[in-house]
Amino acid sequence: MENQPTIDRALYKKIKSMDNFVKNVYQQGYNDAQAQSIDYDKLKADLACIKGIGESRLQETMSVIDKHIENTSDKGG
Repeated sequence: MENQPTIDRALYKKIKSMDNFVKNVYQQGYNDAQAQSIDYDKLKADLACIKGIGESRLQETMSVIDKHIENTSDKGG
């Protein structure tokens, strides 16, 4: 274990606080993403209840929604 750099207590605390900061930022982003999610099956069921929307129109609408979800996923958001 010769020639290995050592860190003092102050540097250790600084690194630890940065790690906690990164974990906090990640957790906030994760929570925001969960809060904005949509229940796909419930959306489809609610759309099916609208008067004048039959099965073919429902499938057409859902395919448009699917396309937008895929585009959003490809862009990372």
